[in-house]
Amino acid sequence: MNSKKNFAVVLAGSGVYDGSEIHEATLALYSISKNGGSYQIFAPNVNQHHVINHITGKEMPETRNVLVEAARIARGNIKDLKEFSADEFDAILFPGGFGVAKNLCSFAFSGADCQVNPDVESAIKAMHKAKKPIGALCIAPALIAKVLGEVEVTIGHDEGTAEAISKMGATHVATTHGEIVFDKENKIVTTPCYMLDATIAQIGDGADNVVKTIMAL
Repeated sequence: MNSKKNFAVVLAGSGVYDGSEIHEATLALYSISKNGGSYQIFAPNVNQHHVINHITGKEMPETRNVLVEAARIARGNIKDLKEFSADEFDAILFPGGFGVAKNLCSFAFSGADCQVNPDVESAIKAMHKAKKPIGALCIAPALIAKVLGEVEVTIGHDEGTAEAISKMGATHVATTHGEIVFDKENKIVTTPCYMLDATIAQIGDGADNVVKTIMAL
């Protein structure tokens, strides 16, 4: 077991409805650190699809940048995803949040026919080609399925999302709180997190199980 794994963590903004899910992102970072790893946070330098008022759920008439917003979670220590090099990292991890399906790709709007941000796509493909582990929480496994196709992932047991994952050529495995699906051949580790009606403690369990599985590879 290499307890010194260096993770690239890719964020999609800041806030569940239009960016990264903050609990998932924070608890994933906590787990990496707690389990002896290190991380560098990345995000694409693009505008968010839209901005949502997190109290009302309504769209707001403003524009925000994914990298600038994600920097809030990163406490300013963040890099443009264009700078990512697979050679520098042992694993890559994608927390969830609607931003993954709105900003990193268009899954929220186009389902299986979605487009993927080119920097996101190249990062995933580079890690897969290098046979390095890929972790994904919540809705992020749908992004991995779109980019890599024939992989095994979980988003919990939401039928519509599972069906779209199958359409993209991947295999969906139903899971519950804290459970992971480990695609050994492709070194992909996924867990449902807030795709289920979860508590923050269950989010922590799921993130920790993903990180520990990756650490043991």
